Amino acid sequence: MAQLWGGRFTKETDQLVYNFNASISFDKKFYKQDIAGSRAHVKMLAKQGILTEEERDAILQGLDGIERDVENGTLEITSEYEDIHSFVEANLIQRIGDAGKKLHTGRSRNDQVALDMKLYTRDELIAIDGELKELLSELLNLMEEHIGTYMPGFTHLQKAQPITLAHHIGAYFEMFKRDRGRLGDIYRRMNYCPLGSGALAGTTYPLDREYTAILLGFDGPTLNSMDSVSDRDYLIELLSALSIVRSLSGAGVGYLRGAALSTRGPGWTDRWCTGCHTNGMAG
Repeated sequence: MAQLWGGRFTKETDQLVYNFNASISFDKKFYKQDIAGSRAHVKMLAKQGILTEEERDAILQGLDGIERDVENGTLEITSEYEDIHSFVEANLIQRIGDAGKKLHTGRSRNDQVALDMKLYTRDELIAIDGELKELLSELLNLMEEHIGTYMPGFTHLQKAQPITLAHHIGAYFEMFKRDRGRLGDIYRRMNYCPLGSGALAGTTYPLDREYTAILLGFDGPTLNSMDSVSDRDYLIELLSALSIVRSLSGAGVGYLRGAALSTRGPGWTDRWCTGCHTNGMAG
């Protein structure tokens, strides 16, 4: 069992407790973020004179090797390790010796977990935002193409006013634009670096938190160490924002209703249609 705590313990952790406490089964997906955070931390430690340049270079080379071996499949992340942090550190020490033990200087698993989670979430948010941006571009192309395409507008499932297909698509364009705005708001609030907060009250090492924040692409360091290691607001915010990105399902339902209620106008190609069944009953 590889773990980073328990130095004063006199008995080995029971396997049942170890299994309950372990997070490697899900935080192994953070390996890239954990290694990225460690690279920035080590560069900062060397800049501050806490590590030598030789120690920095050895650790960076070891981290590069671990990441490369995980990605090419020659190094497996297994349940032997309690979490992704212990996996990286144990493999680093095995590869480069005592210099690897200095990786954890001036940081705690608490600020390390907070950093990994924030980096991973930021990467996912950026990816989702990119997909929404691409979707908005496609919708804009369709709007420009169908400025002169007329169709009935419906209210309460009844034909109400004539509109263009461009105007109809434009409604969804505005919805998705608001979705991107919400993601942008979350990004601006969350993009501050917790690394250097320690367990809860910082460290006596002369860390340069501004420097690590810059290396990791943050707008700056977080301002309160206790808040830094406990903040998960951005996760709840992102889940909330994603629950609102429902416009595609709304568009599908609206389009189906329109096609069913009208014999003219846009229709579904058979390539996009399926049969319908619910609880064994054909619909």
